[in-house]
Amino acid sequence: MFKSMLKGLEGKRSGFPLFFLSKREKESIVSAIRRAEKKTSGEIRVHLCRRAPSDIQAHARKVFEKLGMTHTQRRNGVLVFIATRDRSFAVLADRGIHERLDPAFLEDVAGRMREHFRQNRFSDGVVAAVEALGEQLRRHFPAETGDVNELPDRISYSL
Repeated sequence: MFKSMLKGLEGKRSGFPLFFLSKREKESIVSAIRRAEKKTSGEIRVHLCRRAPSDIQAHARKVFEKLGMTHTQRRNGVLVFIATRDRSFAVLADRGIHERLDPAFLEDVAGRMREHFRQNRFSDGVVAAVEALGEQLRRHFPAETGDVNELPDRISYSL
C-alpha cells in the first residue's frame, strides 16, 4: 500500500469524481488497463471518490474488497484509488503481488503518479501507473491460455 497527499493542486478540475476526468482521459485510462491486462493474469482497477477519511489506506482497502479485488484466482489485483476533492491517492495490491514484488515498487508507481499530478496531468499519471503496474504484472503473472478477465476494465466511482 502506498498513500500520497497532493494538497494545493486544485486547478480547474472538478472535485466531483464523475467530472474529474474528461471523456477522452477516461478512455485513455481504460485503454491502458486493457492493454496491460492483455499481457497478464493480473487485474488493475482505478477508483475515484470525492473524499477519503483521514486514513485513506483503510478506506481504499474497503473499496478494494467491495470491488471484489480479493476474489481473483491468483490474488493479483491492484487498485489505484484517488480522492478527487482531497487530491490524495493510494495504490494497493493484493496478497499475491506482495508475495512476489518488492514493496518499493508500489512506492515507485506512486512517485510516478505524484510527478504527473503535480503538473495537473492526472490522466497521464494514472496511465503511467497502469503501464508500470502492467509491466510488473506481466513479468510475475504472465497471461496464460484460458485466462479470464475477472474484473471489469472500467473506472469505478463512489460519490
